[in-house]
Amino acid sequence: MAQQEQERYEESQLYKIRHSAAHIMAQAVLEFYPDTKYTIGPPVENGFYYDFEFSQPISQDDLEKIEKRMRQIIAGQHDFIREALSADEAREIFKDQPYKLELIEGLEQGGFDEYGEPLKEKPEISIYKSDTFVDLCRGPHVDNTKQINPSAIKLMSIAGAYWRGDENNKMLTRIYGTAWQKPDDLKQYLLMLEEAKKRDHRKLGKELEIFIFDDEVGPGLPLWLPNGGIMIEELEKLAKEMEEQAGYSRVRTPNLTKEDLFLKSGHLPYYAESMYPPMELEGVRYYVKPMNCPMHHKIFDARPRSYRELPLRLAEYGTCYRYEKSGELFGLMRVRSMQMNDAHLYIAEDQFEQEFMGVIDLYRKYFDLFGIEKFVMRLSLHSKAGLGKKYVDNERLWIKTEEMVRKAMDNGNVPYVEAEDEAAFYGPKIDVQIWSAIGREFSLATNQVDFAQPARFDLKFTNKDGQEEMPLVIHRAPLSTHERMIGFLIEHYAGAFPVWLCPEQVRVIPITDGQNGYAESIARQLKAEGIRASADMSSERMNAKIRNAQLMKVPYMLVVGNNEMEAGLVSLRARDGSQQNSIPLGEFIARAKDRISRRAAEL
Repeated sequence: MAQQEQERYEESQLYKIRHSAAHIMAQAVLEFYPDTKYTIGPPVENGFYYDFEFSQPISQDDLEKIEKRMRQIIAGQHDFIREALSADEAREIFKDQPYKLELIEGLEQGGFDEYGEPLKEKPEISIYKSDTFVDLCRGPHVDNTKQINPSAIKLMSIAGAYWRGDENNKMLTRIYGTAWQKPDDLKQYLLMLEEAKKRDHRKLGKELEIFIFDDEVGPGLPLWLPNGGIMIEELEKLAKEMEEQAGYSRVRTPNLTKEDLFLKSGHLPYYAESMYPPMELEGVRYYVKPMNCPMHHKIFDARPRSYRELPLRLAEYGTCYRYEKSGELFGLMRVRSMQMNDAHLYIAEDQFEQEFMGVIDLYRKYFDLFGIEKFVMRLSLHSKAGLGKKYVDNERLWIKTEEMVRKAMDNGNVPYVEAEDEAAFYGPKIDVQIWSAIGREFSLATNQVDFAQPARFDLKFTNKDGQEEMPLVIHRAPLSTHERMIGFLIEHYAGAFPVWLCPEQVRVIPITDGQNGYAESIARQLKAEGIRASADMSSERMNAKIRNAQLMKVPYMLVVGNNEMEAGLVSLRARDGSQQNSIPLGEFIARAKDRISRRAAEL
């Protein structure tokens, strides 16, 4: 959630309801388990959670009694009362709660939040009381529990969580809940979750034989099965076509490079924690690459450049490796090995608006193709406080390039929101959030301005006046990574991909063994026409073969019996249940090739 969205959320009544529900849950937990140590309980995007250290394990079965007690507490109509107090007074209240004492110390010494991150200013220490529960808390909360609808709350699940998100700290028990203003809102949310569970890309990815993970290979390192390999090839083919039309040139770079390159680019000081540790050979330290840009800069700098060559657009589906903490890995959405739809555009300043908006237009073409109807463009800005630490220390260029992005987006009539303190370390960017068919939000891609690395690499081109000039660089990845994009598409389509993207486009199903030869000949003809097809020669009955094809979400099933074989016809059964009996094979081939060539959404 972007900073501005987060700020609006924190001011909303729904945020107060969820924050208060977290306190009520903690009260109920302590009533059932009095020796529990409690930590933090913040609202999150769709609910709330609270982390506890229990003396004895609890299970999912315990949530029902905790939820029942929460409703009883809400019915008591208790006020939420705030009190400011000194650190010593707070320590006395929480003397038996070690996690609270640690938080108090952080607040007292310099203003650190519950995750150990420094606050912009030293906060006032405050507590909130409600009924029998007292918590160290900044708020805000509802005025009284009667403002919470007891029929619009639900405890969802139990998970493990490290204190302050640090895997070196103690593992705690996190209880997740959700709370809404009305019961109907809760009902809709639970229905969405149920649909999302059916569409879970981790589940469908395994069932549809797209990808797997293996412990012996390593966490976050996906293995693409043949079906996944086909999808990757189709996405890369799409990107190549679109980028060729837009004037891109394709390059390839190695997965390994010397440490000095990332020191020169400035990535290493900012990204060291997200990079795999170096390996040393013959006294030289090497890193597996977490990004492609330094090598693309080297390609630009391989020979003198003229303004006549600009814009120079270098594209690569390069494999990158980033270290994500084990607890943050999530299927294909958060991985350690990724194949990025990357490109770097080297431009003169007067070309900026046209090239930047060309990238935005490319995004929108992809959105139309995949039926993505809801998206948000977010202009991610720097913060002055982060200069020299989180961001390149050049306030003038930050302000200039941020205004260039604003002007381009405004002139292009593209709606966007702004988010402070979310830029790349080298410049502002547009981050893109998209929503799937069932309303799940995904972070997809980015369009970044870079005013820092051209100077670090001393990149130059000769302008019209014969003078050397430094280019600007645009980093962009409209299709994100293969991993994230395919994870999104699995959930967006529930595995029922458009024909062009389906690993298996046609399955020929003979009714009896007597039609096996005919079925095989049809499959061969389809393959010769560039259609991915197979013939089911198993010993199962026809209905079982159809069911198997449906489970694999094959778009087209061609059923052939004696009548079809004798007449040289096929009977079409589509994935959506529609049927056409006894049609010429050529008619079907024309239909399939039309859908594939247009990358059509319809069957």
